[in-house]
Amino acid sequence: MNVVTHLLVGWTLAEHTTKSPRDRMLIAVASVAPDLDGLGLIVDAAAPLSGWTVQWYERFHHLLLHGIPGALLCTALLAWFARERLRATCLIFVSYHLHLLGDLLGSRGSGVADIWPIHYLAPLSDGMTFAWSGQWALSGWQNTTLTVALMAYAFALAVRRGYSPVGLFSARADAAFVETLRQRWRSVRD
Repeated sequence: MNVVTHLLVGWTLAEHTTKSPRDRMLIAVASVAPDLDGLGLIVDAAAPLSGWTVQWYERFHHLLLHGIPGALLCTALLAWFARERLRATCLIFVSYHLHLLGDLLGSRGSGVADIWPIHYLAPLSDGMTFAWSGQWALSGWQNTTLTVALMAYAFALAVRRGYSPVGLFSARADAAFVETLRQRWRSVRD
C-alpha cells in the first residue's frame, strides 16, 4: 500500500481513539514506521554513482520491519513518548499491524505473481510468512479508492474539528489548510 494510505489509516485510527495530539501523532507514525525498511531504495539509487551494485530495497523491504520484532521495537520506542501510555501503547501496536494488513492486501507489483509476502518473524526467523494470492496491485483501483475515501473523510473531519493529518507535519500549515477547506465548504453550501 502507498505510504500516504498507511498514514491516513493510522491517523483515522488515532482520531477516533485518543484526544491527545501527541498520542495521535505517535499512532500515525506507527502506521508508516514499517516502511523505514524501504529506505534502502535511496542507497540503491545512489549506488551507481559510486560504482556499487546493491539491491537493499529488494533484499530488505518487507523483511526488516514488517513483522513482530519491528512492531515490538517500534511500539516500545514510540510508547515512551506517549501521554496516555497504556492506551497509546495498544493503539501504536494496532496501527503498526494495520500497516502489515494493508501490505498483505495491497502491495502486489505489476505482475499477477509479483506478490509481496509478510515475513512476520523476520529477521529472526523464516517462519510465519503470510501471502495472499488475491493481493491488490500497488497501483490498483482498490488502493486508489481507499486512499481517496480516507482523504475525503480526513477533509470532512478537518472542516468539523479544525485539524487534519497536515498537523502531523506543521501546525501552521494545518491551520491554513483547514481554513482553506472551510472556505471551500462554505462556498459549496452557499
